[in-house]
Amino acid sequence: MAAAVLERSFIEICGFERETATRVREVTVNLGVSALPGGQKFPDSAGAFHYEESGKLLSVTSNRLIHWSTSGDTVQLVETSLDTNLLNNVVRLKFTHCTVLPGGVAIQETLNNVIILICTNQSVHRLVLPHPSRMYRSELVTELHMQSVFTDVGKLSLQDSAHSAIIPTSAGQTGSPLTSTAWLSQSGEAHYAVAPPTGGITVVTMPPHDSPGPVCVLELRRSSMMTRLSGWMPSAMRGDQSPADLVLSLGVRELEEDSFIFALCQDHKLRMWSFREQACLLEADMLDYMPACRGVKRLSGQGHRLHLAFSPSTGLCVCVYLSVPHRGQFTVLQLVATDNQRYSLDHISTLFSTQETLVDFSLTSSDVWAVWVDESNASVVKYINFEHNSTGQWNQVFVQPPPEEEVHIGVDQDPRETYLEVLFSPLRFTASAILKALQIFRRGSDRLCDVSWEGLKKEVTLAVESELQSSVTEFEFSQEEYRQLQVEFWSRFYSCCLQYQEVQSEPLSLTINQNTGLVCLLRKGFVSYLLPCFAVDHLYLSFDEYLSSEEDTPLTEDPELGRDVLQLVQCVRAVSDAVSGEMAYEMEKALEHLQSPERAAELVLEHLLSNDSENVVEDIQNKLQDIRNPMAAMMVLLRELDLETDSEPVPEGPLTPGHSLSVRISLSQLFGSSAAVSLVCQAVCHMTMTRAMFCRDLLILQKLYLRFGDNVFLGGGAQLLQLQQDLIPRSSHLLSSYHLLKHVSQSLAAAVPVDILDANLQHLTVLELSDSPALSSSHRSVLSPQTVVELFYQTAARKMMVSQIFSQQQSDSLLLWSHMTSNLVHQLAQLLWPNNPGFQFPECLMANCQYTQLQEYVRLIGPWCQVNVGSRRFMLGQCYLANGEGQKALQCFQEAATEVEKEEFLLRLTGSEEEESASTPRLQYYNKVLRLLEDVGLPELVIQLASLAITEAASDINSQAALWTRIFKHHLDLGHNSEAYEALTQNPDSSMQLDCLRQLVVVLCERSQLHDLVQFPYVNLHDEVVSIIESRARGLDLLAHNYYELLYGFHINRHNYRKAGTVMFELGMRLGREVRTRLGLQKQVNCYLSALTCLRLIRPEYAWIVQPASGAVYERPGASPKRNADGEFSSEPVRRQVDILELKDLEKEYILSRSRLTLAQHHPPSAAIAGSASAEEMVVLLVQTGLFDSAQSVCQTFSLDLTPVFEGLTFKSV
Repeated sequence: MAAAVLERSFIEICGFERETATRVREVTVNLGVSALPGGQKFPDSAGAFHYEESGKLLSVTSNRLIHWSTSGDTVQLVETSLDTNLLNNVVRLKFTHCTVLPGGVAIQETLNNVIILICTNQSVHRLVLPHPSRMYRSELVTELHMQSVFTDVGKLSLQDSAHSAIIPTSAGQTGSPLTSTAWLSQSGEAHYAVAPPTGGITVVTMPPHDSPGPVCVLELRRSSMMTRLSGWMPSAMRGDQSPADLVLSLGVRELEEDSFIFALCQDHKLRMWSFREQACLLEADMLDYMPACRGVKRLSGQGHRLHLAFSPSTGLCVCVYLSVPHRGQFTVLQLVATDNQRYSLDHISTLFSTQETLVDFSLTSSDVWAVWVDESNASVVKYINFEHNSTGQWNQVFVQPPPEEEVHIGVDQDPRETYLEVLFSPLRFTASAILKALQIFRRGSDRLCDVSWEGLKKEVTLAVESELQSSVTEFEFSQEEYRQLQVEFWSRFYSCCLQYQEVQSEPLSLTINQNTGLVCLLRKGFVSYLLPCFAVDHLYLSFDEYLSSEEDTPLTEDPELGRDVLQLVQCVRAVSDAVSGEMAYEMEKALEHLQSPERAAELVLEHLLSNDSENVVEDIQNKLQDIRNPMAAMMVLLRELDLETDSEPVPEGPLTPGHSLSVRISLSQLFGSSAAVSLVCQAVCHMTMTRAMFCRDLLILQKLYLRFGDNVFLGGGAQLLQLQQDLIPRSSHLLSSYHLLKHVSQSLAAAVPVDILDANLQHLTVLELSDSPALSSSHRSVLSPQTVVELFYQTAARKMMVSQIFSQQQSDSLLLWSHMTSNLVHQLAQLLWPNNPGFQFPECLMANCQYTQLQEYVRLIGPWCQVNVGSRRFMLGQCYLANGEGQKALQCFQEAATEVEKEEFLLRLTGSEEEESASTPRLQYYNKVLRLLEDVGLPELVIQLASLAITEAASDINSQAALWTRIFKHHLDLGHNSEAYEALTQNPDSSMQLDCLRQLVVVLCERSQLHDLVQFPYVNLHDEVVSIIESRARGLDLLAHNYYELLYGFHINRHNYRKAGTVMFELGMRLGREVRTRLGLQKQVNCYLSALTCLRLIRPEYAWIVQPASGAVYERPGASPKRNADGEFSSEPVRRQVDILELKDLEKEYILSRSRLTLAQHHPPSAAIAGSASAEEMVVLLVQTGLFDSAQSVCQTFSLDLTPVFEGLTFKSV
């Protein structure tokens, strides 16, 4: 994969926090001192400390830093990591009646501790905290959250002598020290160098934290080399009010067991003191390095400052900034040791700056980085290599401009929605700025605490709307008047937010990690990161003076083509300046509404030409004529703007074989914290916004080219044709692509309830997609809420990208900031790029139930992107399913089917199909979708889709059978009995057909829909139906189910009276044996009566039925015909005796059963034995009960002797 070309410039990315309440722990340190008279105030300051191993992948401190800001008596310390989220990472220290000095915070690490040194105007403090590597001794730290070094800061007794000391003062001392620096010696002592108002340097030393001892004070002055144990120089010895050696800026460095203190003084001299020797070893006049310095000597030099940088290659370098109006200057000097402990300074470079107000600067072993504020109070950041810069030109850093002062509201837009969208977009305002503006707007009513991002949005809406309502005096006014009121009140709130955002954006300092090259801009309310700028973005963002001074561009090696590219970009920039905000909005709206970008560009051009009062178009035309080969220059730009790649991303995530477990765990966390998520995704957002504007302006310029025609083309018609047929469509396509990326990178993800996520996971499991790398349900970010791109980065993309990066480099290589961030940003943009084959982003949206965002994504991409068309239709179908729009979903699934064999996502969807029944990918696809529809519970759609799939399976009997079975099942479930029967008859597989038939019989019986069951024709299935009903009748409880009656009705309906009679006779026999109750006997009588009726309907010669020999079949209902009672196979078939029963035999059985019922009615206990009693036994029982008529009837019917009847009668009469 070709990496994007980088330029020398950087771009600021503000990783705004989106938590409204940062958990800050406040610790107050009160040493009992009184406030100094005069109450000198110092400007707010900031700084940062980078861990030694912050560039090592396997270190617990990788990508980790501590930054601080000071304001009056307060120091706020924040520990940040780009790899893991740190808990308890913010602490605010308040020093009662003290003021923190400039340079008064220093942090150093030892093997076991992180030590923070703080110097105020009256006291010195030392915080000894555990080192992160000691807090987590195991190499394998797998937690998503880790404890910060500040976790236990509340347990420290900061007033104790081990942590704090008051700077001793002597009589007559007035005023506060002006600046300070602090450092930790190799022996563990804490030294604080402060600059008293009397000149010179005072060094306060605290003993090592683990060995108590007194606080020592040492004074370094030119006038006296004596050591003072305590106190300041007496006022009598001070001389003038503002001594020449008044120190303005301090720096310190330990070298060769000595500490060298560098002091830049009011007399413009740099002095170097040896702390060990207590002597000034070096003095250099900085004005010697300043050309034309006349008059400067008289200036106080209040803005002078110095910084040190050490590297093994260059040694110790000192950079001094001389603050002179209109010509501030940086002088870089190198400390050189000569013989006999003598030192000198070698001049390396002098760098000039025309900027007015320097805020701060940083020195590295090769560069000077500086931040200024200009006349309009905007931040200006630049850097320069102090060794190799023949032109003396500073490199640009594109800082983020403040939010627009006015919000453009289209006539078709709702003011409230528009303002909320701008206020709560991920890029413009910090939560704290909105919160402060809200508290002002609410006029100090209840303070909001711990409100969520969504809650804050509601509170803002409520506050503005209630303010609006309270100002309205009239009861009726027009829609337009109400709209004007809305705009007025929302713009008031917006301007309030702007003011607080401006305060928060005040720059305080710059920090650079010497090991990794990480650059941070520390602002008052947040920290922003400086990322390397891609070459094509650099060209578009550069100021005109930079573009005109550049000779070449890294986009091409051909110098002539490079010049053409630069001139073309100048023309694009000219178009950009000419496009009004209103026209930009119209263009944006056209893209949003899926209108042709080319047509929209033509309309903008028409507007430009008709309103060209300043001859902008003429100037552009003149510039265009200087470009020798405009087509080639455009091709270079379009190639660089196009993120299309053929290579698929590595799907396995970072757990790549070949790396050790510790490496794999570290990779799994790399750039995984919420700060990194926000940073990388906002960088992508800024890149897409810049490039969308670039493509827009390039497209307008190309249309202008067409308008000019031969006037600016030397080549004539062929080039115009190429422009029209190739380059303009490419630019149009790129504009649509970047507009899409810009939209998704600002689109907020919706919060989804857990039950919906669980249901969605079940659907994905049905599709066998739940273990896809794009769908791995990783941990949701602590950001609330995040954009959908942040969601994608965190759940899927980061693992793929880190794996890709580390497949090409060693795990022990340094985590270089420029390399890592540019790779992550470029690769994330490629993963999102619609023309690339990867489909992970929509998959991720689907997995996380972001259906609204996914629908909008598919809508925006639909008309112009021809990649993954089928996959997108499938995703849209999923969205419709989730929203309950089944028919639309079905339509989408059907449209996706045509692309199944062409697209990777759909192939993966079908590839995991285990069934062998589906012969083609399309049938496998239909099977998956059918399962999904079944899982969602949409049987009607299953039937529709299965019916469609059958046409695809014309030559595949197995698939047809499975589909017909599916159709049958769902018709049956829906109560469509006729359709279910129809589907059953169409099934080509006889065994499946039989299964369906069995199910039809059972289900209709359970539903008591016997009429339908009996009425179906059962063509070629008659015997099977009878067999099924018979087996059900014989295998189930007689009283609970009515299968015999069903079978009887079935035969009667077909006029098969003999079989109907047989069924009833069989039921009667079983009732006699199995249901020995009065109810059973009653049913038996009815059965025999029905059987008699059936036989009487047949011609006499056919009035007979077959009766198996008693006990041969029905002793054990449901018994297997092949096995005996022990489960063994029978050696040979059982031979059964068959009896023929005629009408008279049935009549006998009927008489007998009727006599049994009569007996049971008169003597209920005898019902249990009467059921299986023979005729002779019945006569005895009847006589005993006194039923002589019934006994006589039985005797006559069975031709029995009447003697028992008469004997019983006689016995009764006696």
